Amino acid sequence: MEVTALAINVTVPAELRWTDVRRGEEFLLSTLNVRLLPDGHLAAKAYGRPTAGGRGTYVSFPVPDRPELAALVSAAAGRAGELWAAHRGLG
Repeated sequence: MEVTALAINVTVPAELRWTDVRRGEEFLLSTLNVRLLPDGHLAAKAYGRPTAGGRGTYVSFPVPDRPELAALVSAAAGRAGELWAAHRGLG
């Protein structure tokens, strides 16, 4: 059985959110997309909304190298593993 992708979306708690700028527009980053890579490591990208309002464009940002964000990614991956392991089949 070949599984080609495992990914989860994680809401960043308000106290851990940050801003970044892309194409001259500031975004508040509030969601992480975490992927399990074939070698077992995790990769994460951040997404958010423009601070000026509106939908803006859907662009990814790197996740800063901060211990509290690394801990969030790790905890979310562990929780996702628990949920996957406890699945109840097709509904």
